[in-house]
Amino acid sequence: MKKALIIVGCFAIAAIAQLGNVGKLQEKFGLASRIGDDVFASAFEEHRGNFVAEGSGTVTRVLSDDNEGSPHQRFIVTLPSGQTLLISHNIDLAHRVEGLSVGDSVSFKGEYEWNDKGGVVHWTHRDPEGRHEAGWIRHGGNTYE
Repeated sequence: MKKALIIVGCFAIAAIAQLGNVGKLQEKFGLASRIGDDVFASAFEEHRGNFVAEGSGTVTRVLSDDNEGSPHQRFIVTLPSGQTLLISHNIDLAHRVEGLSVGDSVSFKGEYEWNDKGGVVHWTHRDPEGRHEAGWIRHGGNTYE
């Protein structure tokens, strides 16, 4: 009985130690949660894109919809760092963000793509085919996905 408890205890310790390495493995393989200004700042500086990240900021400009192909609601968000992002929200696959105005706070999750103006965030919705990580926009107590 004591041997069994010792063996179980050893496995438990090994499992706990392995959990401590999960974050390191996620970072190594690019799976770590990407949240905040610093993620967008480093991606912009390094001309990186094609990854999912979360952020929040203030709407500084509401643009007309992009109606080429699937229609997209577009607006510019300024992050607390001062970096600007174009949010391109597919309104064929998700509801339009209602009542959006300059000065509003929004948070978002989507795929970041680099451009020389700060970057674009798209895929701010669910993938109906389930092949892409889902994104969202939060505004005025509502989540649009």
